[in-house]
Amino acid sequence: MRRFSGDTHLSPAKSTIILIILLFLFSRLSTAWRPWPNQKNNVTEHEFGANKKYEGSSEFVKMKYHMGPVLTSNITVHIIWYGTWPNTQKQIIREFINSISASGNRSPSVSGWWKTVQLYNDQTDSNVSKTVILGKEKNDRLLSHGKTLTRLSVQSVIKSAITAKTEPLPVHPNSGLYLLVTSDDVYVQDFCQNVCGFHYFTYPSIVGYTLPYAWVGNSAKSCPGVCAYPFAVPSYIPGLKPLKSPNGDVGIDGMISVIAHEIAELATNPLVNAWYAGQDPTFPVEIADLCEGIYGTGGGGSYTGQLLKDGDGATYNMHGIRRRFLVQWVWNNVVNYCTGPNALD
Repeated sequence: MRRFSGDTHLSPAKSTIILIILLFLFSRLSTAWRPWPNQKNNVTEHEFGANKKYEGSSEFVKMKYHMGPVLTSNITVHIIWYGTWPNTQKQIIREFINSISASGNRSPSVSGWWKTVQLYNDQTDSNVSKTVILGKEKNDRLLSHGKTLTRLSVQSVIKSAITAKTEPLPVHPNSGLYLLVTSDDVYVQDFCQNVCGFHYFTYPSIVGYTLPYAWVGNSAKSCPGVCAYPFAVPSYIPGLKPLKSPNGDVGIDGMISVIAHEIAELATNPLVNAWYAGQDPTFPVEIADLCEGIYGTGGGGSYTGQLLKDGDGATYNMHGIRRRFLVQWVWNNVVNYCTGPNALD
């Protein structure tokens, strides 16, 4: 995820260390790659051969624990459907969430991907929970807070969902995640320019509680070439061809990886004081940030890595309960590089 950065006053020694980290992250770590419209996009500079082990490995990346909580209790994901959502689209997202803890799925599996997230622990040496379940859902078809949302009004949508007079979402500060998904006709601040989704925690002054939450938008009508990449390719990057999405819905299949990104970071850094790299908690580099754009062995830059294809040419890298998904890898702090269940080496 991406957040606002703040000004800090640092000693020369700390400034030098941070400068080295920043130079590395922005000049070499093309692994954290998405075709943002305001960056230089030169395909030939980003592509890597399939036999090159890249996957973001680096001695410079120091993922550190900052003593805050991680989600060690069973995790319940409550969904807020903001806007009009066909049931077919809801089913894809529901199955992905249900697949995180499902057992017995064909390998490589979504639950195998979650095992990397489970490696992260808290100061009591308790690990992120292996159990992620789908909780209650709330529909906001009438767009109660309008078609344009700011980061703060996102929290107001969550407040409306937990304080509704009929069937409010339950409040679980210690184990509940609140996932706000917006339909393809809703715009959220910075969408398509700097973010495809983000996570944070609610302010008690707005919502009444401190609750970990994430927002992810459907980019199908606004910027599929950015937020649904590689199932769509922006026109300003010539020479790349889109891949066929595994569930036949470019916008939703693109959302799945962003949802995975945000849930993984919420589990390991729910209050922005647990696991991240860098010194500034207002702009942390989290476990999914380091691996954005990497879906398979050899991935880096605009090259996704080695993937799987089904009989009709759809591309994926892991199995759910019944469906297939393309989900980015996450940072493994044990081996110090990005890993996923479909790794070939």
